[in-house]
Amino acid sequence: MPSTVTSRRRQLGNEIRRARQAASMTQQEVAELLGCSQGKINKIESGTVAVKNAELQKMLEAFNSGKAESELMMELARSSSGQRGQWAGYRSAVPQWFRTFTDLEPAATEILSWHGERIPGPLQSEHFMLTQFSEDRATDVTALVRNRLDRKQVFDLPRPPYYRFVLSEAAFHRMPGGPNPSVALDQVEHLLDLQTRYPKAYVHILPFDVRLPYVPNDFTIMRFSDGTKDFVFVEHVAGGLYLDDEDDFNLFNDAWDRLRGAALERHDTVNYLQELAKKYKSQIDF
Repeated sequence: MPSTVTSRRRQLGNEIRRARQAASMTQQEVAELLGCSQGKINKIESGTVAVKNAELQKMLEAFNSGKAESELMMELARSSSGQRGQWAGYRSAVPQWFRTFTDLEPAATEILSWHGERIPGPLQSEHFMLTQFSEDRATDVTALVRNRLDRKQVFDLPRPPYYRFVLSEAAFHRMPGGPNPSVALDQVEHLLDLQTRYPKAYVHILPFDVRLPYVPNDFTIMRFSDGTKDFVFVEHVAGGLYLDDEDDFNLFNDAWDRLRGAALERHDTVNYLQELAKKYKSQIDF
């Protein structure tokens, strides 16, 4: 998987946390050492803020870290401080709270994504995108579409992550702006094409009639093989939450297993989409 600035910063944070705990120091003690708040140390360890070289040197001395461990962390610090202007131009349209997600997406080994009533960004057809942004009265539709098309490049990587989606049947009956067989047909045909061209992108439909006690809110699980800590991303109307606590992570894993176990297999999903395409074609006057 390609390594990104954000993934290296999160990896560094994981290393700092492990070294601090091995030294039996608390975040508050490290904060007092650096003359900053405990909140900043927590952000450094979670990878949401960068650590200065002088700060890292003080921590390594306090932790009594070995040579190999220190060199690894110093190298991670150097390589995670680049890409100034990464979010300039049309990419500035990506909200702050979503930038970590999009930066880590191509670095993941496996991504598991559940959506109950909407088609997620990487799966959206261009017609779907344009309709959605227009209905939302977005001020810069071009920038938003370019950003969303950028995300689709994750499927074209030399070694793309295994990207698995479970979509509720409801997502195909709730088009942006209301019922629109033209948009729906374009979206369904886009998914059929994606299933043909990208063997590591899996789409599974969760039918209405499956036996489940409930379905959870939308979430995405990201797993990594480069030392970056696995996490769950939960989006809401005001932003998003990044959860990497082990107990929380296991709860979402269990929820994913239930959803995936109830969803259609890949070939059955293709058959379902083909039938949907026939339905929407019959509703359009060509």
